Amino acid sequence: MEEKQYLMLPGPTPVPPRVLRAMARPMINHRGPEFKALFEEVTAGLKEVFRTQNEIIIFPSAGTGAMEAAVVNFVSPGDKVVVVSIGVFGERFAEIARRFGAQVEKLDFPWGSAADPEALAELIAKDKEKEIKAVFVTHNETSTGVTNDLCALRKAIGDHPALFIVDAVSGLGAVELETDQWNLDVVVAGSQKSFMVPPGLSFLSVSERAWKVTEKCTNSRYYWDIRAAKNYAEKGQTPYTPALPQLAALAESLKIIKKEGLDNIHARHRRHRDMVRTAVRAIGLGLLAPDEVASPALTAVIPPEGIGADEVRKVLHQEFNVVVAGGQQTLKNKIFRIGHLGYVQDLDIIAVIAALEMALVRCGYQVELGKGVRAAQEVLLNS
Repeated sequence: MEEKQYLMLPGPTPVPPRVLRAMARPMINHRGPEFKALFEEVTAGLKEVFRTQNEIIIFPSAGTGAMEAAVVNFVSPGDKVVVVSIGVFGERFAEIARRFGAQVEKLDFPWGSAADPEALAELIAKDKEKEIKAVFVTHNETSTGVTNDLCALRKAIGDHPALFIVDAVSGLGAVELETDQWNLDVVVAGSQKSFMVPPGLSFLSVSERAWKVTEKCTNSRYYWDIRAAKNYAEKGQTPYTPALPQLAALAESLKIIKKEGLDNIHARHRRHRDMVRTAVRAIGLGLLAPDEVASPALTAVIPPEGIGADEVRKVLHQEFNVVVAGGQQTLKNKIFRIGHLGYVQDLDIIAVIAALEMALVRCGYQVELGKGVRAAQEVLLNS
């Protein structure tokens, strides 16, 4: 029964029915007054989620498109940049920057751990000539289930003039993020995570300081040129054809977000994280990320010895219609990742833990059925 599938991925995430219905609305003129009203509505709503007064740029793309935009608009060929990497998506930022001519210095940390602000501060302190033009950081590393302390990392660079550029594709909406209060220059996000919208939209918030940099940037850009996007946004339009169904869906999802309230949404994501982690421990499985940096958006689980993560995933899907993500690159078949962000409620977590217990039994692992479920229930009742 595909319509009752438990889609527990770090993205794309389940979409509320009312958001799906919004996507079925008739097409409108993307140069007309109806679109202008829609575009202004979603832009204002995005500013509330980003916690910013900065300009918001909307692209019809996956989150990686906005990551590329965050490079080509602020980094000129030959510029020195630092990429703080704790997993696959930190590596992606570094690769994008390299391909567009930047001199990339990576500050690597073991996968499963968070970035150390002191290490970043030490690196920045060595840049006496202020040659570093940007620092790229992942907010929530989807490949490992780790959340970085953005506020501490931003403080680590102090008054150095480098732009602070954040990939918050999987973090924004699930984890606290204060764009203006934390002085974040560029923040990237996507529609298919906590915004509960199908893939196809990406967003950038851009500070005044970053706008000054983009005017002098010499990198090649056409579709990703945020100057064109800003000029058209002032008229309530986009430079090129927008993703109209996704924008209609976004308007609906932003209403849901506003009604629940960001503080309540953040608390719900933390509760689901704690339910999953407590249940996984009760079952006897391992966790990749330590508690102090564990992501509220997803949990990376280490399977029992002798059982591959992909075997567990296969049984979950085939027998219980539960879909979880696998490990990436060096973590392939070593972990499985349970997404719990966006349109997920408490009983979804209970059901998935029950399915996980049964899947492990099918895989030959001895589980006391109900032990993980009970642990999750106790977290819920005590929250």
